[in-house]
Amino acid sequence: MILSTFEFVKAAILGLVEGVTEFLPISSTGHLILVNQFLSLDKNFTNLFDIFIQLGAILAVLVYFAGRLWPFKKDRAESKKALAIWLKTIVGVLPAVIFGALFADKIEEQLFNPWTVAIMLFIGGVIILYIERKKLLPKIISTDGLGYKTAFLIGLVQCLSLIPGTSRSAATIIGAMIFGASRVVATEFSFFLAIPTMVVASGYSLLKYRELLNIPQISILAVGFIASFISALLVIKYFIRFIQNNNFKLFGYYRIVLAILIMFYFLIIYK
Repeated sequence: MILSTFEFVKAAILGLVEGVTEFLPISSTGHLILVNQFLSLDKNFTNLFDIFIQLGAILAVLVYFAGRLWPFKKDRAESKKALAIWLKTIVGVLPAVIFGALFADKIEEQLFNPWTVAIMLFIGGVIILYIERKKLLPKIISTDGLGYKTAFLIGLVQCLSLIPGTSRSAATIIGAMIFGASRVVATEFSFFLAIPTMVVASGYSLLKYRELLNIPQISILAVGFIASFISALLVIKYFIRFIQNNNFKLFGYYRIVLAILIMFYFLIIYK
């Protein structure tokens, strides 16, 4: 199978979309579903590609937070802190693993479409604006202060992200803020939760669609992976800076406007 240059361009664009949107509360899956309406790869391969390129974004998290996540340090106190982050992350990811195993295929079959994305983008945007208007006072100002019970509760909220357009980042960040975490702690823990969540999802997809893998397809995955990694690394760096002095209202408004545009397009223009 010989792939055209345009196939690699599409892979790079999709990887860029994944990397930019994965950690922002605007739904990477939703954006990929929308972009795939215009730049889709082979239909069956797209299911594997969209999930596999998330590993590029995960690698960006591991690189950016390497100092905090590496548990084998000479300083015992720092090693314990790193190990605690991993344990809390595992506790937090358990609900998504269970719910995903039970319902992921059915949700993908029934809800992976532009209309679901638009509706969930709109609802999520309204919720973000409502939460920001409430001006919640944070009780947890560091990841060290995040308890295992809270990590599990955040993980339960993360299950909502199985519905495309919800946004895993939005669900975990808003959930963490409701349970008392500051914006920075909520965002950082959202990054950490993404690691096992996406590794499991990508591993499952590789097994499920392994018959699609050949040299040309692997090269397409590599392009998407690299584009996702580079863009995600930049987004993580600047998003952390952004939330230190800003709230999430901008993303709430963005979601609502995008949802309205999607509805308008598929209701009026796309027939």
